[in-house]
Amino acid sequence: MTEPIRNRLLAALSHTGRNALMSQAEIIDLPVRTTLVEPNVPTTHVFFLESGLASVVATSRDGAEQIEVGHLGLEGLSGLHLLLGTDRTPNHTFMQVAGSGLRVPSEHLLELLSADEKIRIHFLRFVQSYQIQLAHSALANGRYTIPQRLARWLLMCHDRLRTDDMRLTHEFLALMLGVRRSGVTNEIHILEGEHAIRANRASIRVLDRQKLIDIADGCYGVPEEEYARLIEGHMADA
Repeated sequence: MTEPIRNRLLAALSHTGRNALMSQAEIIDLPVRTTLVEPNVPTTHVFFLESGLASVVATSRDGAEQIEVGHLGLEGLSGLHLLLGTDRTPNHTFMQVAGSGLRVPSEHLLELLSADEKIRIHFLRFVQSYQIQLAHSALANGRYTIPQRLARWLLMCHDRLRTDDMRLTHEFLALMLGVRRSGVTNEIHILEGEHAIRANRASIRVLDRQKLIDIADGCYGVPEEEYARLIEGHMADA
């Protein structure tokens, strides 16, 4: 491949490690609702997103309740459970905003992890950064208001999509916040009233990122700082 790597996790790998991983990578389009990780079945491929946005969703045993527990964009890869030695997970990962990515056979990634300690540590650092994101999602859900949580999620989307005009539906926002779709409109209106965003049924436009950060009031920022420290603070050139 001659085009620059946009995936931040891949870009932070050494040239040797990145070339070894890319030897079996396939560039594919990822339309909305494309499944990256099927729940409760062996995961055969991992995806390194180059654009777009995926949701990691937890579902109750009876299937009646769902909530988004994490985002996946150009900062990472799908299938974190593989890095921890298990071939499947009950969580579902699928595309919420269409994009593209690099698909790599799981077996190939696992072989590289076994053969190269530096590659294994690199990906385990990403697991650590993701765990911090999950911890701060729990903090936000337990201690912050819904408008603050919405501001945090929108900032996380903004980081990954890298555009002020984000194709985010009310259905997706309801899944992010764990509230009914009918309740999302009121929360959006609060942020619009602060002139932080402008919304319609299928998109959110970020008008003032700093205002979103102010509204989030401390529940955004720590995972992002840790990602920069753990991943991009250890970039290798070899």
